[in-house]
Amino acid sequence: MYNILSIVIGIFYIFLGIFVITKKFFVVKLDGVIPFVLGGLLIAYGIFRVLRAIVFIRRKDEE
Repeated sequence: MYNILSIVIGIFYIFLGIFVITKKFFVVKLDGVIPFVLGGLLIAYGIFRVLRAIVFIRRKDEE
């Protein structure tokens, strides 16, 4: 159950990063390069969470 939830949360982070980049908004209006940096970090963390959950599920299935 935890791994499926981790995948869902990871996908949420990816969409939040895309939202921040496109709308330039995250609680407050963002200017300059900040939305790209913050959005990129959110997308990278979302990908990390999804990949970590997938690896854990594969390891669990092999046991």
